[in-house]
Amino acid sequence: MAGTRNIAVVLPNWIGDVVMATPTLRAIRDGLNTGDRLVGIMRPYVQDVLAGTSFLDDVMLWSKKAKEPSQRFLNVVTQVRQQRFDQAILLPNSISSAGLAYLGGVKQRIGYRRYGRGPLLTKALDPPSENGERIPVSAVDYYLSLAELAGYEVHSRHCELGFTDADDLQAQALWQQFRFFKRRVIVFNTGGAYGGAKHWPADYYAALARRLVEDPRNAVLLICGPSERETVAQIEREVKHPFVRSLAQENPSIGLSKAVINKASLMITTDSGPRHFAAAFGVPAVAIFGPTDPRWAENYNPHELILSAGIDCAPCAQRECPLMHHRCMRDLAVNDVLLSAQQQLDWQADQARAA
Repeated sequence: MAGTRNIAVVLPNWIGDVVMATPTLRAIRDGLNTGDRLVGIMRPYVQDVLAGTSFLDDVMLWSKKAKEPSQRFLNVVTQVRQQRFDQAILLPNSISSAGLAYLGGVKQRIGYRRYGRGPLLTKALDPPSENGERIPVSAVDYYLSLAELAGYEVHSRHCELGFTDADDLQAQALWQQFRFFKRRVIVFNTGGAYGGAKHWPADYYAALARRLVEDPRNAVLLICGPSERETVAQIEREVKHPFVRSLAQENPSIGLSKAVINKASLMITTDSGPRHFAAAFGVPAVAIFGPTDPRWAENYNPHELILSAGIDCAPCAQRECPLMHHRCMRDLAVNDVLLSAQQQLDWQADQARAA
C-alpha cells in the first residue's frame, strides 16, 4: 500500500459497537504509512467514547438530528467531497452511510451488502448466513472482516480505549471522597439504552450490593447515564451503606464512566455499552444476559463470565418483554450473580498472591 492516502471510517452509532470497532481501527491504523490520514466520521458523542485513543488523525461529525448545520447530511457530503478520500470503510449497515461515501465521491467504498445499498459500494461482503438466515457473529469480527476486505492485516481482536486526564482526576477525586482506596471496588452498570427488557431488577441490585459489602474489603459503585440516575439513587438510598455509592449526584459522562471502570476490581453489568469498557481496560466482568444473544455482543474479554436464566423464550431480541413476565432477567437469582462475582474476586486474589 504505497503512497500517501486519505482514509475515512464511518463509525457505528451504539456505544458498545464503537468499542467493538476499535480492533478494526487498530488494524487500519497499523496498516497505514507515514503521511497517510485516517479520519473518523461519527455521531458527536462517539468522540467521547474514543477520547484518549490515538487511532484517528481527525474527526468529522455527522448527526441526523443535528442542530449544528455543519453536521447535517448534505453539509457532511460536501466536507467528504472536499477531503477527497481514497477509501471509506463503512461500519454501519445503513443506506445513509453508503450514500454519504457515494455522494462524497470516495473512490473505494467498502461495506456490507445490506438494505439494497450494494450498488453504492465498490467492494462488499454479504453478512454471514446459513440457509438464507443470518447467523450470530460478534461485531468485533463483523467489522474486522471489512478491514481485511479493504486490504489491512488483522492481528488482534482486543478492544482498546483511553480516557482524558480530566476524567482520570475526577475518578481519583471520587475514590478519595468515597474512601474507596485499598478496597475492591465493584462497579454496577444497571442500564441499557436498548430497552427495559435488558434490565435486571433494581431490587436485585440492592440485594446484591448488601451481600457484597458484607465483606469489608469490598465497595460498590453504581454508574449511570442521565436516564438511569433515579434508579441508581434509589438503590443507593435503599441499601444505605457507606461503601455503596452512586454517580447519581455527579454530571454523568462517558469519560467518567470509562475512568471509574478502569479503576474497578470487577464490573457487574447488563448487555449495554459500558460492559465493553471493561473489556477494553482488561477489567473482569460478570455480564447478565436476557433478551439478547451473547454471540452478537462477544467482545473477547478473557475475564468475563456470562450469565443467563436459560428460559425457552430467550433470546427474543425485543426491547420490552412481549410476554410481560420478564423471566429471562427475573429468574436469574441474586445468589447466582453473587457466586460469579465471588469467583472473579477470588481469581484476582489468587493472581495477586502468585505475583
